[in-house]
Amino acid sequence: MAQRRNFGKGFKAKVAIEAIKGEKTINEIASIYEVHPSQITKWKKLALERLADAMADGRTKESRNSRSISEEELHQKIGRQAVEIDFLKKTLRRLGLSDE
Repeated sequence: MAQRRNFGKGFKAKVAIEAIKGEKTINEIASIYEVHPSQITKWKKLALERLADAMADGRTKESRNSRSISEEELHQKIGRQAVEIDFLKKTLRRLGLSDE
């Protein structure tokens, strides 16, 4: 009994792309890669079905619109930094290290 061959995803993609290009017949591709023509047809169909998903960025509309940090948190952070900057400026002036 013949041993079953397992093909990697890279090989399958390569063969499917070759079939999608249409520069060679399925039978020619099958001969070159030593794969049954019906298998190539399946890989080509699968590749075309999944192409739109592969081109999607994977984010839902909600995740694109949501922000990881809210505006309120950003305003609070800016406020804290403004206070820290003012404190440092005053300290530098007191020490005589400021140009102002």
